[in-house]
Amino acid sequence: MPSAVRWVGDAPERKADAVSLVKAVEVPRRPAALLEPIIGGPRFAQLVGAADQVRRLLAGRTIWNVNSTATGGGVAEMLQVLVGYVNDFDIPIGWLVISGDAEFFAITKRLHNQIHGDLAGGPLGAAEAHHYTQMLTANAAELLDRIQPGDIALLHDPQTAGLAGPLARAGATVVWRCHIGVGWENDATQAGWGFLRPHLSRAEAFVFSRREYVPSWLPENRVSIIPPSIDPFSPKNQDLDATTVHAILTRVGVLDGTAPQVPARFVRRDGDLDVVTRSADVTGEGRPGPGDAVLLQVSRWDRLKDMAGVMRGFADHVVPGGNGYLLLAGPAVAEVADDPEGAAVYGECLLQWRDLPPAARARILLVTLPLDDIDENAAMVNALQRHATVIAQKSLAEGFGLTVSEGMWKGRPVIGSAVGGIIDQIADGTGLLLPDPADLAAFGRAVRRLLADQAEASRMGQAAHAHVRENYLGDIHLMRYARLLGGLISQD
Repeated sequence: MPSAVRWVGDAPERKADAVSLVKAVEVPRRPAALLEPIIGGPRFAQLVGAADQVRRLLAGRTIWNVNSTATGGGVAEMLQVLVGYVNDFDIPIGWLVISGDAEFFAITKRLHNQIHGDLAGGPLGAAEAHHYTQMLTANAAELLDRIQPGDIALLHDPQTAGLAGPLARAGATVVWRCHIGVGWENDATQAGWGFLRPHLSRAEAFVFSRREYVPSWLPENRVSIIPPSIDPFSPKNQDLDATTVHAILTRVGVLDGTAPQVPARFVRRDGDLDVVTRSADVTGEGRPGPGDAVLLQVSRWDRLKDMAGVMRGFADHVVPGGNGYLLLAGPAVAEVADDPEGAAVYGECLLQWRDLPPAARARILLVTLPLDDIDENAAMVNALQRHATVIAQKSLAEGFGLTVSEGMWKGRPVIGSAVGGIIDQIADGTGLLLPDPADLAAFGRAVRRLLADQAEASRMGQAAHAHVRENYLGDIHLMRYARLLGGLISQD
């Protein structure tokens, strides 16, 4: 089969054969000028100046993002937005997704858990190390059909760490970006980092979401701290009026009553107007009405997100003396390629729900949202967050937890665990932090407090929106990357 050529910004990209481990993700331009009315003229001018400088320094070289999934999870969502903005500045950029077999993703899921302090399954041995290296060596061979000497390879998370050596030896400038971590050490974190460390020796720079996540063996002068961000115009965060929210949620199947006589409209990333047509898979004996108070947690079906704990806390400490419904929403478990535990965790939650007392089952819904159209999925999440009275993120551990900022952007207070990046996002007066994620009684008291006092919830929500505007929008994120990349390119 002859090879084809497409263009990434101003740089040609050789396309591999159709049967390939590596897939390119096509990302449409996102007009960066849309940010100016929200962030103001001075911030926007700084962003334009930084983009001009990076474009000049690259001199035709390409920035390549490499990760392990194009859909599902915060990293993929963030790349859809940031790559689109960078495209709009005519900076050559691409996004490549590597593949792996079930054993590879089981290994990387164990690594993920170990970096978060969980040694379930024990340390990874020689057989796992061999398979991890073998799988990434095969991916690297295909990546090097596209990534040229002098290009910048921005590798995301443990799934890609084993690519650093092969790409660096081929002449690429390698940056490893870790979106996960904890601020303490135990046997599990030491095992996880011990597995990854040899693979990272050829990386020239490292990026973490929080200073507390940086392993002690990394040289400080090669580390940058870059928190993630949200995009106010993405299908997940764009403005939706109350009637449209009602229409979407009725179509999805999580809201009782008659659908309003308006389309369930949203705007896609490419600017086209569309409507939500798919429904969710909903487990629940009842549905909240349009005026009922709702507590929402949106997460992957991941044990560290503690969906089961949220359900127990609500059933035991909210249902007996408080009002409202609980919606636990996550992706359809068969559609997230790099998370083999998702189906198991969802299944455990389903069994737990079936064992609840009837009064709790009537007020708790498990919702899996289809991922075959990522823009439509994002619009569903947007509507859920805008309809919620209060949003929870009761994680046991968290890399950053950007669902917190997403909820805050919609003017909703968030009840979150005092772990990871949740601590950074929930400032005083914008929500409630839980010192101990395992204290379900404290969680229940926080939920009852905000569901019962909607004036306090509204005040917190307004402060939350302003906090996200100042700290977690895309221009700040891109400016930090511009400083990092400008420094790396200047050293060449």
